[in-house]
Amino acid sequence: MDLKILEIASNTENHKVVKNYTHQAKNKNPICGDEMQISLVVKENIIEDMGYQCRSCVYCQASVSLLSRWVVQASVEKISTFVSNSELFFEKNFDQTKKINIKDLKDFKKILNPENISRKECLLLPFKTLSRALNL
Repeated sequence: MDLKILEIASNTENHKVVKNYTHQAKNKNPICGDEMQISLVVKENIIEDMGYQCRSCVYCQASVSLLSRWVVQASVEKISTFVSNSELFFEKNFDQTKKINIKDLKDFKKILNPENISRKECLLLPFKTLSRALNL
């Protein structure tokens, strides 16, 4: 296992319960049993806060950790574009720069890449849960 995955997963600043949430969703990976719950505070189409709880593998934890830091202060529109393209990151010839500002991808490219294709469903569970919470 890549130590970078462990380092990213160890950042748990948004592993919390958001009590005054406006959006929430739960999701489960049917393949491995990872479970995820995401709660959001959305005002005027901007994510003001995000909290997550999960019982999952380190890959899922790394993914949700990165995602939780990225979405705060992002617009729902920007998040929608990012989430809808997230599966494409695993394709070898996908040019992310055409769809999303490249600076947004720097950290995500460390884990969302063809090298981790075997963990794709684990890595995408937070994206799918976020999408469900925002009804995207």
